Amino acid sequence: MTRCRLCGSQATASVVDLGATPPCESFLAAGQLDRPEPTYPLHLRVCTDCWLAQIPPLITPEETFTEYAYFSSFSTSWVEHARAFVADAVERAGLGPEAFVVEVASNDGYLLKHVVDRGIRCLGVEPSVNVGAAARDAGVPTLTAFLSPETGSAVRAEHGPADLVVANNVYAHIPDVVGFTRGLRSLVADDGWVSIEVQHLLTLIEENQYDTIYHEHFQYYTVASAIRALASGGLTLVDVELLPTHGGSVRLWARPDGVAGEPSRRVADVLAREKAAGLQELSGYTEFSARVAKVRRDLLRFLVEAAERGETVVGYGAPGKGNTLLNHCGIRPDLLPYTVDRNPYKHGRYTPGTRIPILPPERIAADRPDYVLVLPWNLRAELAEQLSYVHDWGGRLVFPIPELSIVEGTS
Repeated sequence: MTRCRLCGSQATASVVDLGATPPCESFLAAGQLDRPEPTYPLHLRVCTDCWLAQIPPLITPEETFTEYAYFSSFSTSWVEHARAFVADAVERAGLGPEAFVVEVASNDGYLLKHVVDRGIRCLGVEPSVNVGAAARDAGVPTLTAFLSPETGSAVRAEHGPADLVVANNVYAHIPDVVGFTRGLRSLVADDGWVSIEVQHLLTLIEENQYDTIYHEHFQYYTVASAIRALASGGLTLVDVELLPTHGGSVRLWARPDGVAGEPSRRVADVLAREKAAGLQELSGYTEFSARVAKVRRDLLRFLVEAAERGETVVGYGAPGKGNTLLNHCGIRPDLLPYTVDRNPYKHGRYTPGTRIPILPPERIAADRPDYVLVLPWNLRAELAEQLSYVHDWGGRLVFPIPELSIVEGTS
């Protein structure tokens, strides 16, 4: 990477180098196992001028998102999170029956279905053909497209300006930060609102969440770098919320520059926390690589020692973050014979790079393993409850992040 994709600076510093891995959602069918599998460097750097953390754009969004393996509705807690967000957004933005809501990267309609239920006109803009089709089947109007300034203008011309534009867990997924932000501005009404949820670099660094670094995520934001990114498209940050989702996310509330006004006190508070953590100087990043190496050593030690004792360890979940972890640690079927997932799309497929079989969840109860390694650790509370049956035969749950944790009982 030669230049920062936000400010154009060539002043970048290494944060952590995770080697080379396949794209995290490129699950393999059985017929692909004897074919070559492309891998790409996964090296996080930070711009020392604007402090946007980023990886090189070695793959395109079209390669990843034209057909996508992730369906949001399979997470019960995530659907509830969306329902609560819609209730809050309707009140904050004063959305009445004449309002219009657009969600960018709307996936399978998990969020907009709550807007539909309220009788509010809405449209999803979703690039993945397969999940967009699922949204339309669920009654959520959905346009199959990537957002650009031109797409935003076309939607505005056909449907009118949006009173609220939602962009949850997509702001990290686009290499053209400036173009995407201008697309958001072209969608939103001059007195409207934009809401963005994205993982917070502060918690990623503090909690060793390096497995959320993967090729779909081109950049990683602090509130400070997000303010600069929003400004590139004519949007001003007016409020911020810290969320527990994905291990620690930030919800950014922005408005067009002309109506934004002064930001809330919460914006200043989070900026102060980021500064205190050293994230606007290199000191905040220098220890991260060593802590990542310890996570790897601890997990491998546990798996090897369990194998030597003759104990069985299987996986739960096949999320993108799990594939970063598995590839970085070099975990293969000899240490993790399979993982399971609730998403039927993944059944019968194999994890990219590590080629671990993905099976239906019922396989765990049938095999009664000694340990279940939970790869979507960010859903710990939800999954600890779902997997409580593992304790019936004395099995234990294992969470690898932020540090190795072996859980007995339902805690």
